[in-house]
Amino acid sequence: MARTDTRFREAYNDILTFCEALGIDASIPSETRLAEKVGVSRTVIRRCLAQMQDNGLISWEGRDKHLLRHPVKADRMSLPEAAQDRRDLEQRFLDWVLRFDVPANTPLSVAELSRTFDVPQHDFKEFLAGLSRFGLVSRRPQGGWMLLGFTKDFAIELSDFRSVLELNAIAHVVEAPVDHPVWAKLAELRHDHLALRAAIDTDFHAFSKLDERFHRALNSVVSNRFIAEFQKVISLIFHYHYMWDKTEEKDRNAAAIDEHLAIIDALEARDAEAARQAAQRHLRTSKTTLLSSLRHHDLG
Repeated sequence: MARTDTRFREAYNDILTFCEALGIDASIPSETRLAEKVGVSRTVIRRCLAQMQDNGLISWEGRDKHLLRHPVKADRMSLPEAAQDRRDLEQRFLDWVLRFDVPANTPLSVAELSRTFDVPQHDFKEFLAGLSRFGLVSRRPQGGWMLLGFTKDFAIELSDFRSVLELNAIAHVVEAPVDHPVWAKLAELRHDHLALRAAIDTDFHAFSKLDERFHRALNSVVSNRFIAEFQKVISLIFHYHYMWDKTEEKDRNAAAIDEHLAIIDALEARDAEAARQAAQRHLRTSKTTLLSSLRHHDLG
């Protein structure tokens, strides 16, 4: 598959993801804005929009574009295996970092890591350049790259920034129209939380994935490319920490389920203040748990 076709398919799927958070008949942003959001040319965007129109996803007359239906799994385009590997490189690299295989301030060997992750050196350098905006890696003055590491200060800063993003998302959810897909997601999440709480004695380890789905649903309401980028690293780190410290894991996860349900209750009641307070309580708990996990690994 040609690289240009791969970029088209990736862009098309990215636009579908963006449209999942829109309401039916919502306006689709301009070609320029979509190009900036997805990181491709307007020519590629126009090709994506034409395909979406052909598939009955949008109406398109001149500059007016509206969402006719929400995308489903069958609408997504398949990607070549190599493209899928590049897409999950960030997750695999953070997995490696968060296993504490190397200390902070360790030089990174691009040649060695490109072999480890089975990625060409040029692509891995581009990946590190993109990851540097999160503060986990940086360029060395003498050339090459340095792993700055996942430290207590990094965890605190990330927790504080996460609070800003998620409280903003909570405010957006409260104001979401009744036909917004977030309400169906929250109803499904309520059912799954109650089911896991009933089976907490044996299935408590399943909370990490449920927690990820819950926070992804909240943040899906905010259409902001900057939030989407930072949400990747925030999501990975906050959900990986459930794997680090297994002490009192069942009780901790049971408490978190109740905190999630309190947020869902307040959101469905359209009680903005109660939702904000419930979210603040949960975020404080999550921050404390994260820092406790670091101390468990002698990083706190």
